[in-house]
Amino acid sequence: MSFTRKRLLDYARAAGCAGKACQADLFAVLKGLPAFVHPDLLVGSTGCDDAGVYRIDNDKALVLTVDVMAPVADDPYVFGQIAAANSLSDVYAMGGVPIAALGVLGFPVLEVPAETIRQMLAGAWNKVKEAEAVVVGGHTMKDEEIKFGLAVVGLVHPERVITNAGVKPGDILVLTKPLGVGLITTALKMNKVDRQLVTVAYELMTKLNRVAAMVMVEIGVAAATDVTGFGLLGHTWEMAEASGVDIVIESKRVPIIAGVEELVAAGLVPLGTKNNYEFIQDRADFVGVDEIQRLVLCDAQTSGGLLIALPEKKVDMLLTRLTGAGIDGARVIGYATKGSGRLRVE
Repeated sequence: MSFTRKRLLDYARAAGCAGKACQADLFAVLKGLPAFVHPDLLVGSTGCDDAGVYRIDNDKALVLTVDVMAPVADDPYVFGQIAAANSLSDVYAMGGVPIAALGVLGFPVLEVPAETIRQMLAGAWNKVKEAEAVVVGGHTMKDEEIKFGLAVVGLVHPERVITNAGVKPGDILVLTKPLGVGLITTALKMNKVDRQLVTVAYELMTKLNRVAAMVMVEIGVAAATDVTGFGLLGHTWEMAEASGVDIVIESKRVPIIAGVEELVAAGLVPLGTKNNYEFIQDRADFVGVDEIQRLVLCDAQTSGGLLIALPEKKVDMLLTRLTGAGIDGARVIGYATKGSGRLRVE
């Protein structure tokens, strides 16, 4: 996760701070800090990409990212898997291949059983092995609650880096995982959700974006990002703004986990999702989309799918290969038009 103004804003939303005054305070944190400029710094902190990229030579560049989170699962092993998958996803979104990771762990010392920590780390190690990467160490610290994630290093060819800034008018958008895991995990914390829904959410959040990224790289796409805490509309807006286009989201085509709209109707909406919705209202035009649908489209995801933009002529090939690789939930959800960074949701 690159350290940008937008990322600071994400942190503020998670902490319940979304007002303009709070945003201004966060922007002031970065004001006056030097912008790092280097001929080998291919992707840095000036944009809103998922990771930084630093060129090593003509054939190799490092993809670097870090992501740490509080538990979103009641099983420590599953939480470890989710946290690792979420961290690894940033490398995949840039078209990279993870090679090594460092664990970052904070927890209340002497208050959490050692077996709980061991299970959490075992879950993360499981996903790192699945990614064919290695854990090379890490850092622990005392904290008031459990927080865990990975700092990940990956490799990518310098000329094949995929950013979120390459969308062209006419490009089609494809989403590889359905929305709704944020709503489900919030309802879980309140013990107000069917266990079957929790199982679905766990399966989605622990699934690596590895195969989807491999297919994406093989085909060649215009741009990509992963859908995480900023929600689908937030990340789509980032794409639109970075690319200098407008994007239309066809809400009825967006894959959504069955049952999550009922959770919204019952008022089980995460604060992060509400804050995402507040943020996007000035940047999107909603046409015929009710508030329940809007909130689902803004749901703060953990370890969400890849959002891919590519030329229309490549869409069928992408969907066919994704299906053949076992990813049968990918859907076309919209398209780009000429513009200057707005969304239209219809």
